[in-house]
Amino acid sequence: MGFKKSMLSPVRAWKYLFKEPVTISKEDIFDKPREAADRYRGFHINHQDDCVGCGTCSEICPTEAITMIPIDGREAKQERTDELPAFDYGRCSFCGLCVDICTADSLKMTKEYIHVSTDVDSFMFIPDHLGIHNTYYPNGYTRDEASELLDLKRYEMEEIPIETRVLSFMELIKGFSKEMAISEASRCVECGICTQTCPATMNIPEYIKAVYDDDLKAGLKWVYETNPLPNVCGRICTHNCENACVIANRGEAVSIRWLKRYIVDQVTDDDYEEMILKPVVLQQNKHIAIAGSGPAGLSAAYYLRTMGYQVTVYETKALPGGVIRYGAPEYRLPDDKVNQDIDIIKRLGVKIITETTVGKDITIPELHLKYDAIFIATGFWLPKKLDIPNKDHQDVHTSMLFLSQARDYTRGEGPMPDVHEKAIVIGGGDVSFDVARTLVRLQQEKYGHHHVVFVARKSEEYLAASEEEIKEGKEEGVIYNLNASPTEIVLDDNQKITGVKASACQTVVENGKIKTYTNHEECCILEGTQIFFAVGTEPDYDFLMERLGSNLHVEKNKLQVKENGQFKDFDYLFAGGDIVNGPDIITAIADGHRAAKGIDDYLNNKNSD
Repeated sequence: MGFKKSMLSPVRAWKYLFKEPVTISKEDIFDKPREAADRYRGFHINHQDDCVGCGTCSEICPTEAITMIPIDGREAKQERTDELPAFDYGRCSFCGLCVDICTADSLKMTKEYIHVSTDVDSFMFIPDHLGIHNTYYPNGYTRDEASELLDLKRYEMEEIPIETRVLSFMELIKGFSKEMAISEASRCVECGICTQTCPATMNIPEYIKAVYDDDLKAGLKWVYETNPLPNVCGRICTHNCENACVIANRGEAVSIRWLKRYIVDQVTDDDYEEMILKPVVLQQNKHIAIAGSGPAGLSAAYYLRTMGYQVTVYETKALPGGVIRYGAPEYRLPDDKVNQDIDIIKRLGVKIITETTVGKDITIPELHLKYDAIFIATGFWLPKKLDIPNKDHQDVHTSMLFLSQARDYTRGEGPMPDVHEKAIVIGGGDVSFDVARTLVRLQQEKYGHHHVVFVARKSEEYLAASEEEIKEGKEEGVIYNLNASPTEIVLDDNQKITGVKASACQTVVENGKIKTYTNHEECCILEGTQIFFAVGTEPDYDFLMERLGSNLHVEKNKLQVKENGQFKDFDYLFAGGDIVNGPDIITAIADGHRAAKGIDDYLNNKNSD
């Protein structure tokens, strides 16, 4: 039974009618402030250096009291915007939801609660760590476990068990189920900072929302607007977007890459027909040639074709794809997924001619006679080796040639590469782990056991390789020998390799730069009969010399071109990918898209002259 007030309750208030009211002067308010209760929801403070400007506080505010405002002098970076939240205390209800959802944990509410002014505009503040009056007050309301609004832990995809995955080249990651994908998508706050970090500026919040809404057709459309290789990038993208994910400030980043993969793993061919494979209207019968069918070349081909151009791609190898076909191991990027991405591009009408090398089988001048513009995306394929004794021994191999042979073998189009029982891989980046983990699988198949030593000059925390490669390499039994600088490949009296001599190294940070020092007095011999260099690759520009000559501008092995990929002295020539921006698949895709727009502008402007 509920409590019922007495009918005389209003009368009891009459006793206050003749009491003297209590008046507190403004001086007493500010000179002797009264501290509120511990959980009081007073004015906000914001540690601006920690704030990423994601706007989640503004989005959740039920009274629309928070506005994100660009701040002069605040630099927008990959992991943050140039905006900060401004609070209108004429509208704020002090509910604390903004504190509960703050992704950077920069926003708090203090025990300060008094502001007296006759100026209505003075109730709008951009708080910093000292609050609205630049006076320290203890924290009042802060988020706790009960009020946490963010799901900070990602939903991990199922993987092949560690003990069995080295026994085959089967794909490691099995993929999200529908329920897991929707749950993972629900973690996204749709701030868009990931988009500004992505080299291809993909519509990441949009396609993640499509996953959450279970509208994968829309997701496919959003993905293809900026990336025509989603099966590839859904598996081996460097996912810079996840490094910038605001959820990672307090928890684990949203699985952006895996959600992209989920979309293309689930959609049907009918979905592609409806959303992507639409009839192309030809433009003035213009023809474009592309040298190289790697990510940059395929991206340019796709977007040029959707603009209505006739496109022909020339590829040196037997199959199109470049590094995604011949570089990434089968367990990371299955052949059928590469085929799926390339088949969509071919079905749009792009012509791909394989086993034809530009500069050898057909020259740049010959292409210029046949085509209205040329896009060059020939990649980095020439191997590099450390300049140490015996580097040219017959049992010393390089990464790209070995990985190409391994891919041919796993697809049933070539013999197993020569693999010894004890191998040494010299490197530090993702490619070196591709080599080491491929060797583990081949040794396991050939000998029933494996012995692969991984050698790098740096310590684990400074390796260029991704965390997942380092972790998975350990799990698969790769033997790490870090802080070691190879100085000589050691031979026996019969000129057979017995190992690598390495000196001790130390990696330090000096003035913000990572430096590695070698102590040649402290060294060891690492045992192995076969050596694999994975220390980088270089481009081959000889085929450009006959046309460009002294006008070929190269700095640090990279071609110097305009922002749109156009050569400064030859307006019909464009370039992109590794040879312009270095080895990175998503950057290469962005280069191809950018060059396609540049070629379209060039031809349209040429026609209008």
